[in-house]
Amino acid sequence: MPGDETVIEVEIPLGDRSYVVYIGSGLLGRRDLLQEVLGSGKVFVVTNDTVGPLYLDTLLAGLPGERTSVITLPDGESHKTLQTWQTIQDQLVQHGALRDATVVALGGGVVGDIGGFAAATYMRGIQYVQVPTTLLAQVDSSVGGKTGVNHISGKNLIGAFHQPRRVIVDLDTLNTLPTREYRAGLAEVIKYGLIRDPSFLDWLESHMPALLDLDPAATSRAIAESVRHKAEVVAADELEKGMRALLNLGHTFGHAIESLTGYTQLLHGEAVSIGMVLAARLSSQLGMLESSDVKRVNDLLDSAGLPVALPAGLTPRAMLDSMAMDKKNRAGRLRLILLEALGEAVVRDDVSPEQVSCALELAPTARHPG
Repeated sequence: MPGDETVIEVEIPLGDRSYVVYIGSGLLGRRDLLQEVLGSGKVFVVTNDTVGPLYLDTLLAGLPGERTSVITLPDGESHKTLQTWQTIQDQLVQHGALRDATVVALGGGVVGDIGGFAAATYMRGIQYVQVPTTLLAQVDSSVGGKTGVNHISGKNLIGAFHQPRRVIVDLDTLNTLPTREYRAGLAEVIKYGLIRDPSFLDWLESHMPALLDLDPAATSRAIAESVRHKAEVVAADELEKGMRALLNLGHTFGHAIESLTGYTQLLHGEAVSIGMVLAARLSSQLGMLESSDVKRVNDLLDSAGLPVALPAGLTPRAMLDSMAMDKKNRAGRLRLILLEALGEAVVRDDVSPEQVSCALELAPTARHPG
C-alpha cells in the first residue's frame, strides 16, 4: 500500500521469493492486500475455533466467496500434530485443490505453522499467506518461512522451510488477545533486543508500561522493529545454516520445558522467557555475561509479566534428555544460543552437559507454573 503512512511495510528480501509484511490497523478488511497475490485458484482459510468467530467474517469479505473454503481447527499447541495436518490435507483433496490454490492462515503461531506446513507439502508446495493474530506470531513465527508440527519427542521436529507470499499484521487483532497471550508475545520482542540491538533493549525497558497498555504507537514500533530484525537475519541465512540460529535464544531450554509439560502448562512465549533467563545464567556461569546483566534480563522479562523460574518437577536430567532431541544439535552435541553481552548472541556447541546441568540445578523453581 504505497503512500499509506498509517501502514508500515517491511520487505523480506529473498530474491524471487521476496515478500512484504504489512503492519497497521484495519488491514483484515483491505481487499486489495489479498487479491493481488491470490491468483485464480481456490482459496483455503485455515483458522481455529477461537480466532474464527472473531475475525473470519472480516477476512472472508475480502476473498472470492465462490472459490473460498474454510478449515477450522481446534485451538491449542496440543493440536499441532501430524493428525491435524492430515485433516487439512484431506480437506484440500476433498475440495479439489490444485497447484494454483492458496492457503490463508488466520490465527496464532500454531495455525500459521501447521497451515504453512500443509501448503509446503500439498502437491509439493502451494502458496500461502500469513495473517497472524497474536503478538508472538506477528513478530516471529509468521515471518521467515519456518513451518511444521510437533512430535511427542520434541517441538517442531517435523517441518519444512516454505516462505509465505505475504504477511498481514492487523494490530486490531491484539485488542481481543488475552493478556497472558499478549505478554507471551513480548518474550519474542525482548529476544531481538537481547540478541542484536542494545538500543532496542533500552527502549523496551523504558516503554514496557506503554506496551502493556497496548499503546498503539509503542506497539506498532515494537512489532516493526522486531520484524525488521528478523528480516535482516532471514535474508542473510534463510535455511538456518549459521546466524539465523541466533533467533533461537532461549528456545532450546524453552522447547524442552514445553515438551516435558505436555504443551499444556505454559504458552510458547512463557517457556521461551524462562529459557532466555536460563541461557543468560549459563552465559554468566561460563564467564561470558556479567551477573548484573543476568539480573537485567530477569527483571525486564518479569516486568512484562512473564515467568522467569522453571516449573516445579523438571529435573536437570529430564531437561537434558529433552534438549538432546533439539533439531539445532549437530553430531550429538548440544547447540546452544548464549550471550557474550546484551545485544550480542553467539552459537556454542562446546558446552558440556555437566555445565548445563549445573545452571539448571541453580535455577529458581516456581511453586505454581506460569
